[in-house]
Amino acid sequence: MGFRYQKYSLTTISGTTVVFLYCVFTLVSWAFYPAPYGPVTHFLSSLGNFDYSPFGAYFYNLGCIFTGLALIPFFISLKDWWTKSPVQRIIMVIGQLLGIASGIALISIGVFSENLGQPHLDASSAFFRIIFFVLILIIIALFFNPVFNKIVGVYGFGITFSSLGFALTVGGTLTEWYTVFGSLLFVALLALNSMKLNSD
Repeated sequence: MGFRYQKYSLTTISGTTVVFLYCVFTLVSWAFYPAPYGPVTHFLSSLGNFDYSPFGAYFYNLGCIFTGLALIPFFISLKDWWTKSPVQRIIMVIGQLLGIASGIALISIGVFSENLGQPHLDASSAFFRIIFFVLILIIIALFFNPVFNKIVGVYGFGITFSSLGFALTVGGTLTEWYTVFGSLLFVALLALNSMKLNSD
């Protein structure tokens, strides 16, 4: 009795890689943070601040760079979700292009660490602004595809708009953690859903 070969889609592979890289590098950086640290008191980028964590900062910043690089094939791979609808393809392509831009912005967050000041703030602001539109456009486009799990789409809309609401009203560190890890969960769910693209 042989093993059954499962061909995974690039969306599944790259999406899983995105989640894995960010979570692992963040946890390692957190382990080396020399002072008490948590979502109630600190922004995620504080892990990459060399003034606060001279050694651990390397891990967080590298994590942002590698995750940003992994986002590029992830968004390119969403071509597999295209349908025959020209409208769907246009929406998806715009989302994909903005998604690649968000990956570049995340790389910039890692290159320009928090202790560098304005360059980091500009990169971080660009990332969070772009990713909002990316998620909205991609989720809308995904709803055109019958393979897409609509529950995943509802979750995606929920995390996107609730994050925006929290950013405009509450703000602060918890909002950033909620937005980042809520978005990563959407990527993980989409990666899982993408396994159906190559199922028999």
